[in-house]
Amino acid sequence: MSVENDLLTGLMSRKSFLDVFDQALEKRKAGETPLSLAFIDIDNFLQINDTYGHAGGDQVLQAVAGILRECVGEEAAVCRYGGDEFALLFPAIEREQAFLLVEKMRGLAAERSILLAGAAGTVAGISISAGIACAPIDGRLKSELMRKADQALYRAKATGRGRVRLAYDERMVPKTSHYTQTQLERLGKLAAERQAGEAELLREALDDLIAKYGVNPIER
Repeated sequence: MSVENDLLTGLMSRKSFLDVFDQALEKRKAGETPLSLAFIDIDNFLQINDTYGHAGGDQVLQAVAGILRECVGEEAAVCRYGGDEFALLFPAIEREQAFLLVEKMRGLAAERSILLAGAAGTVAGISISAGIACAPIDGRLKSELMRKADQALYRAKATGRGRVRLAYDERMVPKTSHYTQTQLERLGKLAAERQAGEAELLREALDDLIAKYGVNPIER
């Protein structure tokens, strides 16, 4: 598989990352080998752009990309997911180990001073927030892991920024729905083919529906 790279940071592109994610999930299908996912976001990035200009913001993005590369192993996949958000995939690493790695990244970013080119100034420390989810404990489907890592990132932002949060069990709310017999038969067949629970697949479909009509972005 050819890997596309982000032109600014040199990290893996979002498209290539999602392809690698699919392959990693397929490889561990029906197994118990852990697979950890982390979303990382630069705090107050709009303010950085306003203060130092887009060129300064680009240098901050490149600096964070460098820190991520410093801390991950060869097996990990690291990408610029979009804007000032990054995604990391850690094969065969429990979420507690992933937490320690990402916490190390957060600490290095907070300590790193960046002398910007063109006498634009110095950024004294970069605050980043992160959320982590791990298969199989937090889910087995890509959509579930991504949702839970994103929700953990949201909690990191909402509770003060500059911190790392782990996914936790979601509170399930019962809701009665009715489906046709054909739909249920096809759902059962799909669940067997994917080796996933029917409820997991229904939640994945609901996530897709919500994404289709738009969701509130994370507060930066």
